[in-house]
Amino acid sequence: MHKYMRAVGFAGLSDRKSQQKLITDVIINPTNRRYTSYGQDEFLAEFDKDFAPGIGVGVCGIFDSEENFSYDYYYPYLTGTQISSLEDITVERYAEKEAYAGICDDYKIGVSLIFYLQNMVPYVKVLSSGQLPLVGTSLSLSGLSIQGSILLPIAKNERDIRKIRRASTERLQLLNKAKDGDEEAIDTITMEDMDRYAVLKDRIRETDVFSLVDTYFMPYGVESDQYSILGEILECNRVENSLTGEHVWKFVLQVNDMNMDVCINEADLVGEPAEGRRFKGNIWLQGMVIHPEL
Repeated sequence: MHKYMRAVGFAGLSDRKSQQKLITDVIINPTNRRYTSYGQDEFLAEFDKDFAPGIGVGVCGIFDSEENFSYDYYYPYLTGTQISSLEDITVERYAEKEAYAGICDDYKIGVSLIFYLQNMVPYVKVLSSGQLPLVGTSLSLSGLSIQGSILLPIAKNERDIRKIRRASTERLQLLNKAKDGDEEAIDTITMEDMDRYAVLKDRIRETDVFSLVDTYFMPYGVESDQYSILGEILECNRVENSLTGEHVWKFVLQVNDMNMDVCINEADLVGEPAEGRRFKGNIWLQGMVIHPEL
């Protein structure tokens, strides 16, 4: 996760001395801090500090019985501003450290979403109190990118947009029916996918793939929480890291009918961002589970 520090404006953070200085700053001057009991006479703690609106660094560790803090790890974050999904979420602990991954099966995307859980301490608190499972959760997703480019949009008129939205709604209804075991819906989806594949197979010989595919969301590499995405830019803002002075682009993207936030260092972005254009890049996926108990 440390290689994604450049995505939040810390491209020059290379030596251990500067890392320790940053960690100390986050612990002493946090924007937010969270604690919960952890074992006997210990507390799990997380400190977050924003260096631009919604962009910053988190430090996690343990307070012992004598109130001495030992840091375990640090990570960059982008706080999501969109409700990305309302589907059920499963949370699992990473094997090597006190951190958690969330898993969400949202049929709009077509793949299982695996993300780094940002609000880890509130989740551990709820887990320890035996309040799980929580009902009525929502999910806000965000992504950190260290390699991306801007693409022009596919030309669409109002009629095309309405047609796409209608087809998307109908497909989602079919997917929900298929999820409940409707054989007819399963057969319909299978036939539609076969027809779509046949059409694309013929057209891709003469047409660039990004002129045919408007948006996608698919796994990337060997890490389970990293994805390759292509999405339409709904909002874009250029912000500055208050400590390093590096500039970061923040996007609100629509990817496969799902809204999410993405940030990337200006030095790692190829092209000129603008609303309506598309962002293509690889991301480390993060998420915040939203619920009154959290």
